[in-house]
Amino acid sequence: MKIIVTGGAGFIGSHLVERLLKDNHKVIVLDNLSNGNLNNIKHFKKKIVFKKCDLSKKGNWTNSFKDVDIIFHLAALADIVPSITNPDKYFQSNVTSTLNILMAMKKYNIKKIIYSASSSCYGIPKKYPTLESSKVDPKYPYALTKWLAEEMIIHWSNIYNFEYISLRLFNVYGPRSRTSGTYGAVFGVFMAQKINKLPFTIVGDGSQTRDFTFVSDVVNAMIAALKTNYKNKIYNVGSGKSISINKIVKILGGNKIYIPKRPGEPNCTFADIKKIKKELNWQPKININKGINIMLNNIVYWKNAPKWTPEKIKISTKNWFKFLNEK
Repeated sequence: MKIIVTGGAGFIGSHLVERLLKDNHKVIVLDNLSNGNLNNIKHFKKKIVFKKCDLSKKGNWTNSFKDVDIIFHLAALADIVPSITNPDKYFQSNVTSTLNILMAMKKYNIKKIIYSASSSCYGIPKKYPTLESSKVDPKYPYALTKWLAEEMIIHWSNIYNFEYISLRLFNVYGPRSRTSGTYGAVFGVFMAQKINKLPFTIVGDGSQTRDFTFVSDVVNAMIAALKTNYKNKIYNVGSGKSISINKIVKILGGNKIYIPKRPGEPNCTFADIKKIKKELNWQPKININKGINIMLNNIVYWKNAPKWTPEKIKISTKNWFKFLNEK
């Protein structure tokens, strides 16, 4: 098949592209490299068509949709705090871009999209593990924009007769994970700090638990979504287990410091994955200990990560206290 992957130079996207190439698909990657990195795709870039483009703006990138069979839509801005300070930027990236993608799908009569949604749409759930039918209650702009994009995909599919599968991802980790931002992806930040022999920055008191899902398991879920005959479905993608941040740090080993907890952040994320197990015949294969070992064995990747300093951490924490006081 001929497949477009938006955000294909990013953490999850690059792993997905690698798998699609292994399965002999033709792949087009659309990425503005705001979160993505060419280093993620350098070892297979010659095998794909890569276009650097801004999906939030109209442009000739839409010509890439001609004769395409399916879209994997992963491109998005992530992180909570930046979305609070720049909600307009997140709306353009996560909502307007999705609208432009849907318009291109309509123009070229593409019949299926697989969307990388976010479990953050659940806000602070009342029940764990959390079902797909749980109340949607996004607590910050990032969560809202990811959910609005999902709603738009569902709405357009009903009107313009195409299929969708939306995968609500829980805390994904693995090689190539982002390292940016004090409040960035947990494992990417921890690995960058470990290799630079700096203390781990723990949000809150570290007792909060998270459903960490290894990136290869997420990619397997995406491939299952590609192959399935089920259509117009929403699935949680998680490990089906929850582990505390303090325990993660204990496994990694090292010193730690604490930074303020973010508003609207749940004390627990814990996916109910019965639906995806039953309908897509998918289940996670990498437990947390094995996943961490894989990351430690690939620690060379983080040698080029941003150099963290106590001064940077202190400044970031100070700004966050300022935000809380303004609230």
